[in-house]
Amino acid sequence: MIFTTQMTELFAVVLGKDREQVTEALLREGVLQFLSISELDTQGKDNLSTLKPDVSETEISDLRKRIEGILHTIGIIPAAPQETDLNNRIAINIEKENQRLNVIDGERESIRERQRTIQQEILKLEDIRRQVDLYGVDLADITLPTRQSLISMQSGKLPASNVKQLEESLKNLPAMHITLGQQSSEVFHLLLHMKRDSQQINRILASVGWTKVQLPSEQMSAQKDMVKEVTEKIKTLTDEQKKLQSQADNLVKKDEQRLRELWIDLRINELCSRIQTHFKSSSRTVLFAGWLPSSKKEKLEKTITRASEGRCYLEWHDAGSKDVIGEEVPVQFNNPGILAPFQMLVSNFAIPKYGTIDPTPFVMPIYLCMFGLMFADVGQGLVLVLLGLLGIGRFRKNQEKRGLLQLFWLLIWCGSGSILFGALFGSYFGLPLFKPLWFDYHGIISGHVAVSDNSMINDVSDILALTIYFGVSVIILGLLFNWINIIRTGSWMELVFSKGGIMGGWIYGGGIYIVFYMIQHNYKEYPPAMTLFLLAGLPALLLFIKEPYHYFSHKKEHPEKPSKIIFAFLNFIMEWLVELLEIFSGYLSNTLSFMRVAGLGIAHVCLMISFFTLADMTSGIFRILILILGNILVIGLEGLSAAIQALRLNYYEFFTKFFHGTGKLHTPISLNSKL
Repeated sequence: MIFTTQMTELFAVVLGKDREQVTEALLREGVLQFLSISELDTQGKDNLSTLKPDVSETEISDLRKRIEGILHTIGIIPAAPQETDLNNRIAINIEKENQRLNVIDGERESIRERQRTIQQEILKLEDIRRQVDLYGVDLADITLPTRQSLISMQSGKLPASNVKQLEESLKNLPAMHITLGQQSSEVFHLLLHMKRDSQQINRILASVGWTKVQLPSEQMSAQKDMVKEVTEKIKTLTDEQKKLQSQADNLVKKDEQRLRELWIDLRINELCSRIQTHFKSSSRTVLFAGWLPSSKKEKLEKTITRASEGRCYLEWHDAGSKDVIGEEVPVQFNNPGILAPFQMLVSNFAIPKYGTIDPTPFVMPIYLCMFGLMFADVGQGLVLVLLGLLGIGRFRKNQEKRGLLQLFWLLIWCGSGSILFGALFGSYFGLPLFKPLWFDYHGIISGHVAVSDNSMINDVSDILALTIYFGVSVIILGLLFNWINIIRTGSWMELVFSKGGIMGGWIYGGGIYIVFYMIQHNYKEYPPAMTLFLLAGLPALLLFIKEPYHYFSHKKEHPEKPSKIIFAFLNFIMEWLVELLEIFSGYLSNTLSFMRVAGLGIAHVCLMISFFTLADMTSGIFRILILILGNILVIGLEGLSAAIQALRLNYYEFFTKFFHGTGKLHTPISLNSKL
């Protein structure tokens, strides 16, 4: 678990007539990340050609995405194909299926056009209703009570034959006209519109023969409830919108089952086509190569042999072998599901190089300890756990939100860390409800705890020292991991003579001893001179060996004139001094950086003390509200700060000691491959 999964490379040759069966077998297993055959160093590779599927992957993918978009309109997210679907794989007539979709899209587009027209009408009426609600209208006098209103209203008459022309002309404007009555061949109308459109409205009215008239009050009184009429018209249009939407949905639901099955068939064919793009073919054979976990080797070999009925040649190479085709070995994490949130944190930083340490199992306790020390409270931790559980319940079934799901699991873990350290420090929503299992953090910060000989932590200085001890442990662990990685690669000079090697670790360890020695002697005494030399001076001198060694070991390859040796020697001294400066300043800053853990923890306690002080200045419901709002603020701000700082310390103080983030994730083509 500490290292990534061991990988094996496959090179295979099968007969051309078996390519479909072998393709399906490879997809069924879903463990092979394909390599380019062009990297193969062998005779005759120039005679190989790329295998072209009967239907291109692009055509299949476009049709699948089109169906997916249609299904999404009724809230359906197609699930990944299963092995039973692969067994029933069929060929698909792309042109025929596109024609069927054209019919559905044509009918839906017609409905959508009607919906757009209705929506424009709704928006116009809502604009008018807002203005009427704000400023009102006086229908009896056809006047507006305030000059601030954006509505203009007028009454008039026009020939009955021009009513339709008026309706068409006003269709794209936020205007409303109400028929008040008809006399012989003339129709009386009440027109409501926005003032900004007055010029355009007047031109339209002139074109339809509009004559402004003053209507009798008894005729106007029947139309006084203008807002109600507008509201009812909006409701009628909204109901019509819903009916149209239901019609559009029913068009899809009618073919839902067929579209689901077609999507699955297309996805399977798309993945098969993607696999075959990695094939190279000769006149009779097909070649392919790829990486897979070594534990899957035996099963895949049986699967390919069975699919090709034994007509195949398989060649296996372990990572590191001279015969491998690709030099870069993909990385597959080897962690249990419980570590998935912390694996997400590692992969967000980078993918570890194949063969190096995967820090995920160690990130979990280190991250949670940092977070707990900065955000120690049982009650607030319980809130984080509950929020995480709610998030998981909300997104558990949504496969497209897997990243968000892992964040909620991380929230649960962080909340659990807060609960643990809150119990150790005796904090329950900032209250000392129970005796702390370790020491009273709140009491120390507030100065209410007397110094006790039975406790290691008695004041703020002890809290700061605690985080320094923690930081030293993390840095030493990072150095040990670096040494393991270097040993596995066989870079012995780097192991001894480098900042992160034995010499760098020697200087760091010596520096820690010297600092603690001075602290124990009240900063009045240094260790003996010989001890200082052995702890810091000797490794510093030995580091000087590195650059001359590199110079003389490569001198035969790049001979230089004797006159340049002096400049080379001066260069050795400069590089040695710079490296010593980097070691001393770098390790010092790395160690002191962990004091931010204590800083955030102290800030968390101080904020809670501040809110309790404010609450004590009031009483009753106001006291309760201050405490509730204070806890919400602390959970939101301090929780986020603690999470970010814990992540930063892992990335920049721990990972930088050993992490080689040059790996590439193993991404085999399988039925569950990302779209």
